[in-house]
Amino acid sequence: MTNLATNFAGLKLKNPVTVGSGTYGFGSEYKRFYNPNILGAITSKGMTLNEKEGNPPGRSIETPSGMLNCVGLQNPGVEFFAKEHLPKLKEDGCTVFANVAGKDVDEYVEIVRFLDSTEVDAVEVNLSCPNVAEGGIAFGTDPKVVEEVTRKTVAVTSKPIIIKLTPNVADIVSIAQAAQNGGAHGISLINTLLGMSIDTKKRRPVLSNTFGGLSGPAIKPVALRMVYQVYPHIDIPIIGMGGIVNSQDALEFIMAGAQMVAVGTGNFVNPLACQEIIEGLEMYLEENDIEDINQLVGIAHK
Repeated sequence: MTNLATNFAGLKLKNPVTVGSGTYGFGSEYKRFYNPNILGAITSKGMTLNEKEGNPPGRSIETPSGMLNCVGLQNPGVEFFAKEHLPKLKEDGCTVFANVAGKDVDEYVEIVRFLDSTEVDAVEVNLSCPNVAEGGIAFGTDPKVVEEVTRKTVAVTSKPIIIKLTPNVADIVSIAQAAQNGGAHGISLINTLLGMSIDTKKRRPVLSNTFGGLSGPAIKPVALRMVYQVYPHIDIPIIGMGGIVNSQDALEFIMAGAQMVAVGTGNFVNPLACQEIIEGLEMYLEENDIEDINQLVGIAHK
C-alpha cells in the first residue's frame, strides 16, 4: 500500500494536490468530470471584501506554452462565497483554502477576520495585488510589508495562513523568510509572471490592462527554481505551482521541496488534469517501491 496523505500546516489531507486560485472557480464547474473531494484541498477563486467586476475585455490570450490574463479578481465578494459556495463545498466533503486579496492591509485583516467564523480550512493570502495605499506597489515585493500583512492576518484567525508570493522580485528567499517571520503557516510559490502581448494589426496591447499574468508550462522552470531556492531557507511548508500539467511536473516540484502542488492553467487544457496527477503520483510510488509521498519532499537537495 502507498500513502499519498500529507499534513499541511496542521491539516490532514488525503493527497498533496490542490488547484491554483482563479482556475477552478468554486468547484461546481468540474463536477461533471469528477467529484472535487478527490483533491487534497480546493483553493477558491480569489476573493475581495466586496463584489468586484474585474477588468473589461480582453482579459486573456493564449501564448506559446501558456496564457496571459488580466481578469482583475472578478468575484462575488467573500460574504456571498461564505453563504452560497462554501456550504456546497463542505457538503461534498472538500477541504477548502479560501484565496483572498485586499486593497490595503486593513482590508486583508477584515477579510481574514470574517473568514475565521466560517468553515474554511485555511486562508491563502494573495500578496500579488496592487497596494493602493502605497501607490500601486505590489504587496509581495517588499519584505517588510509581507511580514506586516502576515503578522496582522495571523493575529485575527485560528485558521492556517498561507502566503501566496509574487515571482516578480529580485530575491524570492528574503520574501519567503519575511512571510515565515510574520507567522505564516505555509507559502504558495509562484503566482504569475508579469507579461504582455501586442496586436500587430491594431498596433495596441491585446489586454485591456496592458499587462497580465503569464501562467502555464512556460513558467515552470522559473517556478521550480524558486521552490528549490526557498526550501532550504524556511521551516514552513510550500505549495508549489506554475506550469504543472501532469504527474511528472508534480513530482519535480515535490522533489524540489513542495509539500503540496497546485494545478492552474493545466485545468483549462485538460479538465481531468488533477485526477490524472493523483493517479500518476500513486503509480509512481508503486512502481518505485516508495511507501509514502512525503519521503520525496525535498529529496533533490540530498
